[in-house]
Amino acid sequence: MICSSICACIGQLLWKLSAAQGLVIMFLGFVFYGAGALIMIIAYKFGKLSVLQPILSLNYALSIVLGFVFLDETITALKVVGVLVIMSGVICIAGGDEE
Repeated sequence: MICSSICACIGQLLWKLSAAQGLVIMFLGFVFYGAGALIMIIAYKFGKLSVLQPILSLNYALSIVLGFVFLDETITALKVVGVLVIMSGVICIAGGDEE
């Protein structure tokens, strides 16, 4: 699911960049986003929905990092706190799975 999140976030970043850089970048964004969806479907086959679905919330944390690195967006203290809360929740849910 982490790999799915990474692919989806890269796809969304490429969609954002395609507004200035054209259709090729937009198509590449669809490729990454589609790959993320396929990886997610495969993960659902092998894991519990109640554990896997919350891991996708890492998209929010990764989006903040990608925005900072590629789009020169600022990371505020409140965003850092939000990312830490998200990561704590993912660790609690995914780390507590006993199967």
